[in-house]
Amino acid sequence: MAKGLFKSGMIVSAMTMISRVMGLIRDAVVANLLGAGLAADVFLFANRIPNFLRRLFAEGAFAQAFVPVLSEIKEQHGDDKVRVFVGQAAGTLGTILLCVTLVGVIGSPIIAALFGTGWFIDWWHGGENAEKFELASTLLKFTFPYLFFVSLVALSGAILNVYNRFAVAAFTPVLLNIAIIGCAILLHDMFENGAYALAIGVFVGGLAQLLFQIPFLFRLGMLQKPTFAWHSPEVTKVRKLMLPAMFGVSISQINLLLDTVIASLLVTGSIAWLYYSDRLIEFPLGLFGIGIATVILPALSKLHANDAVDDFQVTLDWGVRFVLFLGFPAMTGLMVISPLIITVLFDHGAFSETEIDHVKAVSLGVVAYSVGLVSFMLIKVLAPGFYARQDTKTPVKIGIITLVLNMLFNIALAPFIGYLGLALATSLSASCNAYLLYRKLKLQGVFVMSNFTLWFAAKCIVSASIMAGCVWYVSSKYLWHTWLLLEQVMLLVGLLVLAMFVYFLLMFVFGVRLRTIKDVRA
Repeated sequence: MAKGLFKSGMIVSAMTMISRVMGLIRDAVVANLLGAGLAADVFLFANRIPNFLRRLFAEGAFAQAFVPVLSEIKEQHGDDKVRVFVGQAAGTLGTILLCVTLVGVIGSPIIAALFGTGWFIDWWHGGENAEKFELASTLLKFTFPYLFFVSLVALSGAILNVYNRFAVAAFTPVLLNIAIIGCAILLHDMFENGAYALAIGVFVGGLAQLLFQIPFLFRLGMLQKPTFAWHSPEVTKVRKLMLPAMFGVSISQINLLLDTVIASLLVTGSIAWLYYSDRLIEFPLGLFGIGIATVILPALSKLHANDAVDDFQVTLDWGVRFVLFLGFPAMTGLMVISPLIITVLFDHGAFSETEIDHVKAVSLGVVAYSVGLVSFMLIKVLAPGFYARQDTKTPVKIGIITLVLNMLFNIALAPFIGYLGLALATSLSASCNAYLLYRKLKLQGVFVMSNFTLWFAAKCIVSASIMAGCVWYVSSKYLWHTWLLLEQVMLLVGLLVLAMFVYFLLMFVFGVRLRTIKDVRA
């Protein structure tokens, strides 16, 4: 179990790294073509809504409900029963998604008005942001079908993960990034507004991801004929688990969407600044937090099905330890090095062709989001502690509390510090979410963080803080703002190497060894 989890986690992290790197390249292309103005605001808005629904229905809710049920069937009834269940789940989910997608495409102006309230009001009164509303309504018709494709991708990916085929599902998002980059380069000159080329790339990318996974399902013997089975006992069980799960594990996405609504009322550029800030936070979050969450849910589900209570506790403790080990240096590192990263990735083309200092605006957003980075990661590990036991009611209660807190934080902070208030509110509410999840697991007698892990966390905090201080001191000695891009890249690589060297050296001095991270029972 120990070696298997660590190896699987490394595989997922490696594949996710490829995806995240391609995602940053994609964002650099978007920044170069659209900058951080009107077109960028609208495209990122049109792309965020189907992505939000994807995480809410597919990765956020469906996967968390589907994987425990699938693992239980596999452990107790075998592969034949799994095949029947897969066909029923695919047919039922596919039918619902097709209907939702059609409604979304046809009703795109209503969706744009609902989530881009400020733009709609301007359009209604003939204001300066009327063009944003009209463009958003059109782009949604291209981006919304992505929900249909990628939700089926999440279904097939969950099946592959249960059968320990982690690499395929983790690599799949790379195809979306390739499609967006390709369409941006090939189709940009065909449209007056480059946002159309990017929206088409989202559509093509969703289709490519689904087609990519089909051969692997076939090889596994799980490519079944879809059948609509709404009242099937297994599908009914997933439905009952899925509904509250929408609020539980996906609460951070709901918070981000609410931020988008409020940001549409703020100055032009706010949505883009939040997006680019969030993208940098998503890199370590996806690489480490989501990577471990991907492998830990099937493992916990199997342990629960076999009543292995002690192993369940130990596995959760290992998951927490793993994300703390990588989360704290990622948090402090981003706080001090984000201006250089943003300059290297985004400060070109349309992004820099303005009097507004977009680099400073985005870097401040990164700092605000970084406050909650470790909490975001912990949520990804702690939430499976409920879903693996098929308990979705508890996370939904915590999710509602967190959602209310996020809105209160927004109201308290946004009027004074604008978009930074939205980012900081998201971080604070995520911290509350992580604490409440842990507190409930502790009260239920499911998981208590070991003294070993508490001491380990203290070592991580001290090492990460000293590392950040060293990186900041070295970077402050150079006037890299005036350097050429290649020189900035070389400095960035050098600082990253320095950061890793200092952090790992300090952790070694504090007595941390590879087996501490690798072994579940450290």
